[in-house]
Amino acid sequence: MTHPILKDFPNEFVTSRLLVRLPLPGDGEQVYKAITRSKEELKPWLPFARNEQAVEETEINVRESYVAFLKREDLRLHIFDKETNEFIGCTGLHRIDWNVPKFEIGYWIDTKFSGQGLISEAVEGVTNFAFEELGAKRVEIRCDFKNVKSKAVPERLGYTLEAILKNDDVSLEGDELRDTCIYAKVDNKE
Repeated sequence: MTHPILKDFPNEFVTSRLLVRLPLPGDGEQVYKAITRSKEELKPWLPFARNEQAVEETEINVRESYVAFLKREDLRLHIFDKETNEFIGCTGLHRIDWNVPKFEIGYWIDTKFSGQGLISEAVEGVTNFAFEELGAKRVEIRCDFKNVKSKAVPERLGYTLEAILKNDDVSLEGDELRDTCIYAKVDNKE
């Protein structure tokens, strides 16, 4: 198998309304503002939204993600409006197993852009990118059973609900066990 760092593939792609690209140094302020605006909506589901961060810490995180992308360890992607270049949210391919290859898609959106189908459009683009550019054989989306908005994305995009893992995780508050939904698309061509 080719070492992952030697894999060449595009660092960005476009959809009808979006530019989706690797995180770049300098993106931190936009990401910080989006997280700050969306904190209440993101807090129940994402640990990073619970922590108070400074712009500098967010920029450090962006730069670490940039390095991880170049090393092919984690492929975080930033979502921008194609026309205005305004930061919309974050997605990416995580928990990578290059041997299969398989990936897990994660995503969140700046609250001010919610309800416009932008995350579904981005995730559909990431799914296509994984299969067409990276040769994926399996792409997963995992989310909390109670996260209705997050579950709607794979359901809308034709992912198969393969399993609901009972008592798989602890809520971020630490006060209850949670179930995890596993959605997947697979490439059966051979």
